[in-house]
Parts: sequence; structure tokens; C-alpha cells
Amino acid sequence: MNKPLRRVAVFCGLLVLALLVRVNYVQFVQADQLNKDPHNRRVAINQYAQPRGNIIVDGKAVTGHTETDGSDFKYKRTYTDGPMWAPVTGYASQVYGTTMLEGVDDSFLTGDDDRLFFNRTIDLLTGKQRQGGNVVTTLNAKAQKAAFNGLGDKKGAVVALDPRTGAVLAMASTPSYDPSGIAGSNDEKNWVALDKKNDPDDPSLNRALRATYPPGSTFKLVTAAAALESGQVTDIDDKTTSPDPYPLPGTTSAKLVNEGNIKCKDATLRDALRQSCNTVFGKLGATIGLKGMVDEAEKFGFNQKQFIPVRADASNFDTKMSPDQVAQSSIGQFDTAATPLQMAMVASAIANNGVLMKPYEVEKLVAPNLSTISQTDPSELSKPLSPENAQKLQSMMETVVTEGTGKNARIPGVKVGGKTGTAQHGINNDKAPYAWFVSYAMTDQGSPVAVAVVVEDGAANRDDISGGGLAAPIAKSVMEAVLNK
Repeated sequence: MNKPLRRVAVFCGLLVLALLVRVNYVQFVQADQLNKDPHNRRVAINQYAQPRGNIIVDGKAVTGHTETDGSDFKYKRTYTDGPMWAPVTGYASQVYGTTMLEGVDDSFLTGDDDRLFFNRTIDLLTGKQRQGGNVVTTLNAKAQKAAFNGLGDKKGAVVALDPRTGAVLAMASTPSYDPSGIAGSNDEKNWVALDKKNDPDDPSLNRALRATYPPGSTFKLVTAAAALESGQVTDIDDKTTSPDPYPLPGTTSAKLVNEGNIKCKDATLRDALRQSCNTVFGKLGATIGLKGMVDEAEKFGFNQKQFIPVRADASNFDTKMSPDQVAQSSIGQFDTAATPLQMAMVASAIANNGVLMKPYEVEKLVAPNLSTISQTDPSELSKPLSPENAQKLQSMMETVVTEGTGKNARIPGVKVGGKTGTAQHGINNDKAPYAWFVSYAMTDQGSPVAVAVVVEDGAANRDDISGGGLAAPIAKSVMEAVLNK
């Protein structure tokens, strides 16, 4: 071969080699990136080329599918009682993506999950249409309905847990939306209507997991736990040394006062919780100190995100505060903020004799052939209290329901413990307060349910807003739904 031909051959060989390197780079190195590129329409088309698997509650699907016309997406998602289940399912939209369980378990529901490789292979060999797997939840349909109906047209959220396992039994958020209305490719009008700029009530916000509120007096449960664990209080029926009003430490004239005409001077810890004495718990928090209060709050889950597996925002208890701020934070004010999930975790740990179980809402993932691919095993998250101190706090919470502000949660023949809260917020507390109630129900087999309810009812008369009046009846209906199942 003469020299010019040899050069041409070498050059052509280098071009072929470069082409092979490029093709392999695209197929193996960039494949995942290209698959996830939002501009890659083939991925979306493939996602909706077959029905998604379903999200299951109490053995029944709360999701479904329907064929579409005039679109390159063959199927779109449908929902049964969509507004009620939206905080659990989220949405699966041909245009706007996926959220909540639809998002977290998206690859499993579409059948793309690596754990379904065997099923995909069998479907390919048999010529059967590819199918997605099913997500079996821990939710209790009756409890969910009680929570959703209880909130009604009010703005708020409910979370119910099984304290013994951490299983999520109910998770409601209102106002809500119907995920079916944004599932298709021509639902822009519905999508725009959900935007907070167009609807200040923000119906697509999952208030159970993604909204934090000042917990008000419900946080006194954490402060009571810290007082018992630190040894500041040993006998819940002994008088404390608590002035009324309480001069805030480090200030010259600021004082912490109590609501109404309740008598809180030197009150016992039981009476202080029953009457919701700001002065007693503010002083206890300041005495325990910043470190002690932070440590106890974090044992209950504050200052960290939770994944159930959907992400829940972190609740807040400041780690840098002056003594007067610690006192205010210890009654659930200042910068203290909590999700409804967090306060359900507080009640759950107390009801479970001091053991906080990790919350979870997916019981198992099931392949199209009904074989179990993965199962969630209950696991311990922390131990905020000793069993002895947890039982003392249970006794105090039960007094709140039998004799105090939580009477609206009483259930005949059942031990119910609870704590009300009316949380101030706004500039100089100028906005209508939030009404809270956290509780548990106890049977001979332990506590099957702990509930947290928060109600934002800005339309109500300010004097009519209270945890016992607005939130406790909702918690009662949810607990009854679980007990009667």
C-alpha cells in the first residue's frame, strides 16, 4: 500500500474508533443522565405506555388508570376520592411529574425498578404487556375518612400513628385538590389554579408533612418529659416553686403570664399540664437550660427531616437562645415550630412507654405477580423517656382529658390522654391562633393510635378558637375509627 492510501486508511480508522468511543460513552456513561433529562420526551412516553401500578389502602386501590385519546401518552392516572388521599398519593402527571408516594416509588409503579427485572423479562418472553408494581400502604381508610371529614372546610392537618410500630394510619390535609385534575397533558388550567399566587390557601401543600406551626401548649409535653428525665421533677403531684406571673430571666421587666384566671402559682406538674400553665413550664424550661431542652426535643425528632419514605420537613427548636427565649420556647412559642407529624410522634413516644418508633407509610412493595419485593420492618428511632417517666406523663395527659381542657376527646370505656394547644402567631400575635390537640387512646394491648390535629381557622371568632373546641373532636373521631376497625 502506498503512503497516501495508508494515511487515508489510518485516518478513517481513527474516525471509526472515535465514533465507537462516542457511541459507547453516550450509551453507558450518559445513559442515566439522558434518561432523566426533562426534555427527553421518550422517557415520559415510555412511562405512560402502560398502566402504572397502584397505591393500595386496606386491600383496595385508591389509584387507577384510563386510556387517553389524541395524545402520544397511552394511559393517564386516575384517583378514587382524590382530595382525601392526595397528601398520601401525591400526583402523577404527564406534564408536571410526580410527588409524594407517586414520586418516591415512581420507578416501582412504572415497572422500571431494577427489583422488577425478572418480571419484565418474563413479560418480554411471554409477550405480555409490562406492568408496574403496587405500593401497599399502612393507612387505615376509616381513620383517613374521619380525619378528612373532621377537618371539613377548615384549613389544617391530621396525622395518626400506631405508637407500637410507627405505622402511619391517617394523613389528611385541607384544603386539598384532586390529583386526577392535573394528571393529563391538557390540564394546564387546573395546574395554574393550584398555584399559591392564584389560590392563597395553597391546596397542593401537604400540611401534615411540609408545614410547620408554632405548637403552642402541646409542646409542654416535651418540656414535661425534659423535667422528668432531668430530675427537675420526680413527683408529678408535688408542688413546684413557680411564681405567677414568672419574670423572664435576663430581662428587667418582661413577665410570662397565664391565659384567663387559672391559678398556677406553685402548681404541681399534673395540674400545670391540666390547666396549661405557661408560668410553670416556662420556668421549668429555663431551669433545665438550653442544652437539656434541645437534647430532649431532638430525641423526639425535632431539628431533623423525617423520611416515611416521603420527606417531612424538619421541626424546629432553636439551638442558640438566651434564657428568656428558652422559657418562651418551652411553652411552644418564640421560634419553636412543628409539623403535625412531629407532634404525633411526641404523643406516640409517650403512649409507647417512652420508645419512639420510626414513622412509615409503606407496608410493602408488591410485584405484578403479587410476590413481595420489600417489606418495612418497624424500627426504633429513639427513647425520649424512661418507661417510668412515660407512664407518669400518660397519667398527666389522661387527667387533661378527664378533668381538664381535653374533655371533648373522651371515649367511653377507653383511656385517652391528650394535650390542647392554642398557638399564637403573627406580628404581636395579631393573627387568629392555631388550634392544636395531640392525643392517644390506650387499650389492654397498649396504644393502637396517637393523633395530632392542627386547625387554622382564620374565619372563626378569636375567642372561639381552642384546641379543645376545634381540634379535640377531630382527634376523637380518628381514634374511634381505629379502635372500631
